[in-house]
Amino acid sequence: MKVALVHDWLNGMRGGERCLDVLCEIYPEAPIYTLFYEKGKLPRSIACHDIRTTWINRLPAVYSRYRNYLPFFPAAIESLDLGAFDLVISTSHCVAKGAKKGKEAFHICYCFTPMRYAWGFFDEYFGNKNFVLRALIRTAVKKLQTWDKKATDRVDRFVAISHHVRHRIKKYYDREAEVIYPPCETDFYTLNPAVARENFYLVVSALVPYKKIELAIEAFAGGSRRLVIIGDGPERKKLESMSSDNVQFLGWKPDEALRDYYRRARGLIFPGEEDFGIVPLEAQACGCPVIAYGVGGALETILEEKTGTFFTELSVKGLLDSIENFEKKEWGAQDARHNALRFSRTRFKDEMKNYIQGVLPKKMEAR
Repeated sequence: MKVALVHDWLNGMRGGERCLDVLCEIYPEAPIYTLFYEKGKLPRSIACHDIRTTWINRLPAVYSRYRNYLPFFPAAIESLDLGAFDLVISTSHCVAKGAKKGKEAFHICYCFTPMRYAWGFFDEYFGNKNFVLRALIRTAVKKLQTWDKKATDRVDRFVAISHHVRHRIKKYYDREAEVIYPPCETDFYTLNPAVARENFYLVVSALVPYKKIELAIEAFAGGSRRLVIIGDGPERKKLESMSSDNVQFLGWKPDEALRDYYRRARGLIFPGEEDFGIVPLEAQACGCPVIAYGVGGALETILEEKTGTFFTELSVKGLLDSIENFEKKEWGAQDARHNALRFSRTRFKDEMKNYIQGVLPKKMEAR
């Protein structure tokens, strides 16, 4: 059986790429089709595959300004020639699910989310643009919505990363989906009993508007609590300008350094709405409890009053009240660790293999 993997784009190792990495392990001979690929940004386990890109890869400044080319993504993904493959597995938060398969092929989409900027999160992504530019983007997004809905007809089975995403797939695509949670690298993110908790809170995030990092900064502004922010992005200068001395920006850190901060932090602050959210699980795997906005994927990965606490009012007061309640409780590192183990890489690999084997047409299994 000839298998092709399709991923939106490859320019870093984030949660989606960790899912792709496991699929690469399951199908070591499968080529990877993608809009564009920035060499040097991925581990050998992915980079050693035959990676085939589209013409988007040749556009100016594509690696840093790829969202400017969003209107061209549907045509680019449709240009891929997948006619020789029996099984297509797409890992998609944008257009990968719209790749055209052969007539007899079977397409499984592991869906990270229906496109957030097209379905329900326009202001979070484009609210800071001027009126004219927002109007132009909105017109492009409406066309993208039409294409996106139609492209789901090319998918035989959807798998969602969370029940939250499963509901969004039903709402926007009117399709059912199985839920298989993404993997957390629990063999790497581990407890270290020799490392003591320190009196600071941690944020790990891309610095973009929808992550709501400004809420955490405002909650800590001028207070005695310390906040350490690991991450970078277009909002960094703005966020630094509104920060007080007790807020420290470190940029992105290597995995080993990040693990060290997870092990030492008093708690992780997770103020945005995520479809799943791998960061709270990495923190819990290191024994670090979480204070999260109580919507989306966080409700599925954090056990309230056991591995973390939620705030339901998206405001400075709501977050501060939650921090104060958090500080009244003793949190067990082993409880957090035990919860994270439910999302291990081995579990993800086994569930994906079993699912794929279970839904493939019988005539395809013999190929």
